[in-house]
Amino acid sequence: MNSSKKKNSTFEWLIPAALIILSLVPAIAGAARLVELGSDAEVTTTNARFFDSPLPVVIHIIGAAFYSILGAFQFAPNLRRRKTHWHRFIGKWILVPSGIAVALSGLWMNQFYNLPEADGEFLYIQRIFFGFAMFLSILLGAFAVRRRDYKTHGNWMMRAYAIGLGAGTQVFTHLPWLLFFGEPSELTRALLMGAGWVINLAAAEWIIRKPGKKQNKNIAYA
Repeated sequence: MNSSKKKNSTFEWLIPAALIILSLVPAIAGAARLVELGSDAEVTTTNARFFDSPLPVVIHIIGAAFYSILGAFQFAPNLRRRKTHWHRFIGKWILVPSGIAVALSGLWMNQFYNLPEADGEFLYIQRIFFGFAMFLSILLGAFAVRRRDYKTHGNWMMRAYAIGLGAGTQVFTHLPWLLFFGEPSELTRALLMGAGWVINLAAAEWIIRKPGKKQNKNIAYA
């Protein structure tokens, strides 16, 4: 029995660990951007927008790091059951504010930064859609927990997290193309970016709608 419990405990940490690993590449890239902004780095056409208006990107990077890494621990069932106060504190005071900050700062940058021509209109529209979807999912999840509808709360927070972790998955959607075909075209780049969000949301919906899925109605997810 003890051996079985130990195996189950080890297995439940595989998902948070995988999510943290998925978060590391964009987190490292974000940290490099912060170092660049804090140094005397050369201002080029690719980074000028960040130097001209650094606050939105700084908020986005720091918020995304907190949201993706701390959010991964919310997917450990036993941690939610044993540390309910920790779970709710992290969700209310860190994950919800940082998630909203990520969504709104991303929308702001998409609207007001002088984006590279390679991004294109299609990617611009996708960023608006998924940015608002993340923001609304967090709000719907927050309102649901106030009603003590923990199942709905968990589902919406999972969707928001899936969108927020899109940058990690986008690394893997881009990497094979870059290796085999080189720099993608405007349309291909938009499709590869969109694939990262869609893959994450599809995985979240599969978990939410999976037959036989059990969820403790007294435990909130974030």
